[in-house]
Amino acid sequence: MTETGDLHEGPLHSRHVEAGATFAPFGGWSMPVQYTGTVAEHTATRTAVGLFDVSHLGKALVSGPGAAAFVNSCLTNDLDKIAAGSAQYTLCCDENGGVVDDLIQYRVSDDEVFLIPNAANTAEVVRLLQAAAAERAPEVTVTDEHRSRAVIAVQGPRAGEVLEALGLPTDLDYMAFVDADWNGHTVRICRTGYTGEYGFEVLPAWDEAGPLWDALAEQVLARDGALCGLGARDSLRMEAGYPLHGQELSVDLDPLEARCGWAIGWDKPSFWGRDELLRRKEAGPARRMYALEVTGRGVLRAGQTVRAGGRDVGVTSSGTFSPTLRTGIALAFVATDAGVKKDDEVVVDVRGRDVVCRLAVPPLVQIRTK
Repeated sequence: MTETGDLHEGPLHSRHVEAGATFAPFGGWSMPVQYTGTVAEHTATRTAVGLFDVSHLGKALVSGPGAAAFVNSCLTNDLDKIAAGSAQYTLCCDENGGVVDDLIQYRVSDDEVFLIPNAANTAEVVRLLQAAAAERAPEVTVTDEHRSRAVIAVQGPRAGEVLEALGLPTDLDYMAFVDADWNGHTVRICRTGYTGEYGFEVLPAWDEAGPLWDALAEQVLARDGALCGLGARDSLRMEAGYPLHGQELSVDLDPLEARCGWAIGWDKPSFWGRDELLRRKEAGPARRMYALEVTGRGVLRAGQTVRAGGRDVGVTSSGTFSPTLRTGIALAFVATDAGVKKDDEVVVDVRGRDVVCRLAVPPLVQIRTK
């Protein structure tokens, strides 16, 4: 492991350099933003298969007697709704209902839960869980395992073919996972992803990731696929309407505003932020996330004002060019009392120029998880 300035480098960094990647900082890590170009990589994922290194994502392990019950009393989603071998999207909220992080929780057993938080928030999620365990579940251990595993995403219609060519299992339900053997090493295979496409996330041990990446890359490129950077991952997730922490989710943006109320176990007796979120649910959110599709010309970015009926009604939180729709798109938060609805016309102020957009309920493209 080496460092680039103050940025961490993942286990596959040298391979990205050799492949000609352009790098950018993500959550304190130097990660490939593109190889041949974001549009081509995005399109390859939608039409064939894309290979992404997302090893910068955090990893944490909660273990010990009653670990699943402990996690269930802290994070929002209801772990009791899934069995061992299944994963679940969930939120770590503060007592004011704001989102500290969104993450995936893997129920390994009643006594073991594996978490994948966002890179920049891992330390805080671990700190909060450790403090809660020390206070009321001393038999539970919470460990930061950021460098225990790499995370390699294989996403797109031909993702299954790639894994099958390596002898890895693909017969998994969406959000299920299994530990498999590859070349004498244990690899966790998860039917998850962040692109809106059918695909998998493959988790080898950190120090064993290189040969597996090479083998996956060979199969991806043989199927008209592409090595993909995090630029394509961002445009893919925006088309799918998936929120990004720090933009659509934060301590100042609650799950209801971001349309993530489905990830809350409302009937659970306890989770962080429960009382405040129940109050907000009863009152209804003052703003809500929408998608915007440019109907004229223009590319949208975060922080731009949304107007309707001659008044300001919201602000964009993310924006980009959509290779699939061939136009500008954005996610935005719009006041619920603005009097606008799905398919209404709004305008976005792009450096003093009004860009006309269609207001939509995400996703903007069909999500394909099968």
